Amino acid sequence: MFQFFKRVKTVVNSELNSMLDKAEDPVKMLDQFMRDMENDIREAESAVAKQIANEKMLKRKHDDAQALVDKRMKQAEQAIEAGNEDLARRALEDKNKQQEQADVMKASWERAKTDADGLRDKLDEMKKEYQQMKLKKDSLKARAESAKTRTKINRTMSGIGGDESRKGFDRMEEKVLKHEAEAETSEDMSRESRTLDDEFESLQDNGVDDELAALKKKMGKE
Repeated sequence: MFQFFKRVKTVVNSELNSMLDKAEDPVKMLDQFMRDMENDIREAESAVAKQIANEKMLKRKHDDAQALVDKRMKQAEQAIEAGNEDLARRALEDKNKQQEQADVMKASWERAKTDADGLRDKLDEMKKEYQQMKLKKDSLKARAESAKTRTKINRTMSGIGGDESRKGFDRMEEKVLKHEAEAETSEDMSRESRTLDDEFESLQDNGVDDELAALKKKMGKE
């Protein structure tokens, strides 16, 4: 379990470039790695809890056996005070038997405690690594999103001014020039089609009558 957790951590640390090369989505893969780590931690917590429970059970059995040893010793002392050596002897014999069991329970309990302490330390290490990888994941996700955004913008910008765009602009420019030429041509044709009356009317509209009267007056032709 712990080896698998470290294997997942190694993948996160060393295979991001490989993921990108394989066109895998780093954001989704990082989220999956974190879920795998969370599952590993839950399994480790369950294993630690079982080991702690086993340690407590062995400690209780040892305490019970040691309490019985102490009890038999006191009973042997009471028997001697009462002058009953046979009862004292039997109490001591049972005390020694219980002491053997207590010693066995103590050794088992100490081993269980050592294992539980070791598992606790590994669990704490896993949680610290998880927090570190979580921070790293957030940073990597932000970098991945930024890279995707930059790539999208760069692709969009590379299309601006491209061959298709330039050709489109050239076509529109040609159409504008064509419309302008058509407008100028229609104005020329309109001027050519005006009648003589239109021309005289235009002169009148422009104040020619007043100018003609002033010229005749100056020349004494009134």
